[in-house]
Amino acid sequence: MARELKGEKLEKELLRLEEMGQFEREYAPFGPVCGIDEAGRGPLAGPVAAGAVILPENVRILRLNDSKKLSPKVREELFEEIKEKALAWSVGIVPPARIDEINILQATYEAMREAIAGLSVQPGLLLNDAVTIPGVSIRQVPIIKGDAKSLSIAAASILAKVTRDRMMEEYDTVFPGYGFGKHKGYGTADHREAIRRLGPCPIHRRTFLKNMEGEWE
Repeated sequence: MARELKGEKLEKELLRLEEMGQFEREYAPFGPVCGIDEAGRGPLAGPVAAGAVILPENVRILRLNDSKKLSPKVREELFEEIKEKALAWSVGIVPPARIDEINILQATYEAMREAIAGLSVQPGLLLNDAVTIPGVSIRQVPIIKGDAKSLSIAAASILAKVTRDRMMEEYDTVFPGYGFGKHKGYGTADHREAIRRLGPCPIHRRTFLKNMEGEWE
């Protein structure tokens, strides 16, 4: 990807990445800085995923950004590059049944704690996208819209998003007819119509379907 950006475009991109590294540089004295972000809080079906990423100092990953601002193709490319260049990375997954059991916010925190626990390097500080994770003794810094402001949070957002999307594509073959490979479980019109036609399947979040109860046979 580095060859695709030249001249002024490359200079502009490097400046953007330099700005996105401000939090990592600021908190470096605390030890390894780990970015945390989630994917899948809103869908009607599937798990919630959380990524945790510790990047090395002065790492260069061109196009690294909030996963929502990137195309699926670029996310897939960055997914591999992040795993290759990170000092440590991990993804935590909490399934739909657990989401129904403890609610989506608590499930998101659980996925984040799982991701942190899976790291091969102990973080000295966590940069979180807008949240403070309960039950974690490591110092935390919540950053509003952090996935667009921090390199490590952006990297975590990509790992979480791509991991979850791949899972939903696999579920599409296990539970055909719902279109999981296309909408990834989000509540699109097509998805809601499929639920009305087929009823919920095992990966639907029943607590998210309460306002649809009685609409399927």
